[in-house]
Amino acid sequence: MLMESRRAPTHHKPWAVTLLMAVVLLGGVGIGVGVGYGILSARSERQQSKAWEQAEMQVDRPSPQDEMLVLPEPEPEPEKFDPLTPIPMPRPGGMADDGFDPSDEDPAPPSPAPSELAALPLPLPPPPAPISPTGKPAWIRFAVPPPPLAGRPLIAVVIDDLGVDRRRSEKVVALPPPLTLAWMTYAENLRGITQNAHQRGHELMVHVPMQPQSESYDPGPDVLEVGLPIEELRRRLRWGLSRFDGFVGINNHMGSRFTADRAGMNVVMEEIRARGLLFLDSVTTQKSVAPDLARQYGVPFAARHIFLDNEMSVAAVRGQLAQTEAYARKHGVAIAIGHPHDGTIEALATWLPGLETRGFTLVPLTTIVKQGTGR
Repeated sequence: MLMESRRAPTHHKPWAVTLLMAVVLLGGVGIGVGVGYGILSARSERQQSKAWEQAEMQVDRPSPQDEMLVLPEPEPEPEKFDPLTPIPMPRPGGMADDGFDPSDEDPAPPSPAPSELAALPLPLPPPPAPISPTGKPAWIRFAVPPPPLAGRPLIAVVIDDLGVDRRRSEKVVALPPPLTLAWMTYAENLRGITQNAHQRGHELMVHVPMQPQSESYDPGPDVLEVGLPIEELRRRLRWGLSRFDGFVGINNHMGSRFTADRAGMNVVMEEIRARGLLFLDSVTTQKSVAPDLARQYGVPFAARHIFLDNEMSVAAVRGQLAQTEAYARKHGVAIAIGHPHDGTIEALATWLPGLETRGFTLVPLTTIVKQGTGR
């Protein structure tokens, strides 16, 4: 009798074992789904950054065939003395450690040993001039006045990587204004073409190379890199900001690694705040610290919403322009970024003239920044 009474619970409650097994099974499924979602999210973010920076690598340069067909126009006399600071020659550390030494123009002294070369001091451009005699910051002083807004959704189109391919850059400048044009720091003879762009009604920015995640991508000379000394970061940034005048701010060329680095971005925000400039985050990584630091430093800020030309065909760009319109309808504003590719230029040439009739207003970036709606 005693033995039977001990075995009774096992026979009369089989549902308890079934319930326990179900709880364990559901818990395991939940954990698996959570882990899988995290992995897929991280992978998606990496793929987006990779796609953006692969497109950023496609900085169009004139092909040999283009150079044969299109004779370069002679530069005006003042252009011989532009840019303000010469493009740096490669230093011993290679392209990632570019700088320039004014003494290179003197008769060359005997070549020092490699160890002595590495120890040469890097010249630092002078500190920036005061914001302005009137106290207006540069991003207000050089802002392009917008057309009448008329309560329509606002769209700002930013074109990066300008100046390297002169012919395509001039095609972009010829598009209907107001576009926001971001010029590569290492492009040559920028003063004349940027002044012309501003006179045609376009807004100007500096496109600053910043370190990407992938070491196989080359952002260009004087790139801002994680771990560089503060003075060297400041020197590189000041060199980039000395290339031409009349710009309202900067945005990052690549930079999926650097814009996530708080120490390096502190230097950037300090410098552009001192100059009265704005910062446009190209959003090459979701881990960017730019929005948070811009708030801390009081730097005018905006972030890219739509990327136009991961795929560079005319049809693909038109599809992204339609996405830009949809985003603007939903949120009231949209900031789209593209590049001077043939497909992008052709798509914009047919899209821009009909924008107002479709119920939108094309504005320079500063208009959206002033409204505080571009984050």
